[in-house]
This record gives sequence, C-alpha cells and structure tokens, in this order.
Amino acid sequence: QVQLVESGGELVQAGGSLRLSCVASGGTFSTYRMGWFRQAPGKEREFVAAISWSGSSTFYADSVKGRFTISRDNAKNAVYLQMNSLKPEDTAVYYCAADSGLILKVTPKWYEYWGQGTQVTVSS
Repeated sequence: QVQLVESGGELVQAGGSLRLSCVASGGTFSTYRMGWFRQAPGKEREFVAAISWSGSSTFYADSVKGRFTISRDNAKNAVYLQMNSLKPEDTAVYYCAADSGLILKVTPKWYEYWGQGTQVTVSS
C-alpha cells in the first residue's frame, strides 16, 4: 500500500509560480509511474502531467505544456510539479497519483493510489 501526501498549494496571483510536492511512503516509489491531476469545482478530474519511473519520460496536457514541469527524486520518494505563468483557470485541487503499470497514462481510473489533494487558487 502506497500513501501519498501533497503539499505546496496556496493562493497566488496570475502570472505567478508554485511548486507542488508529493511524498510517498509504504511502497517502492521508484517502480511507480507518477501523475498529477486536478479537479475544479463542478468539473471532472483531469490529467495534468505524468512521469516515468526513471524520470526520463514525461507527458503533459496541452493546457499546461510549456508552463508546468513534472520531476521526481526517487531518493526522496518525491514527485514535483513546478507551475509557472499560472492562470485563473489553473485553480483546482491538485492530486498526485501512482501507477504500477508499464506506460504513462492520462486516465484517472488506471492509477492505483491517490493523495488527498492540495488547493491551488490563482487570482486574476
């Protein structure tokens, strides 16, 4: 069983930056592909970014490509989401998720473990 704990969400002005962190425990972190998702009020949970177990492969939603960067540090059992040039439409609860499958996935149902989420609010 893997436990995931996100942190780093806060209120920020449009154009600003935030770095989200997700720390894992209870499993072999380096064997999991990791993803970041977000969910705004009244909307479905949507894919943001994913990273392979080694960090050599990444994939992004079109809406964040060029602004967000996903990375991981397997020695610290952590995955990060650097968010730059934030927009009000980035406002959401951000979740990290872990998947033991072989390829990067964008659909939430394929991820086995989830954190509790961290709130990001971008003011205009």
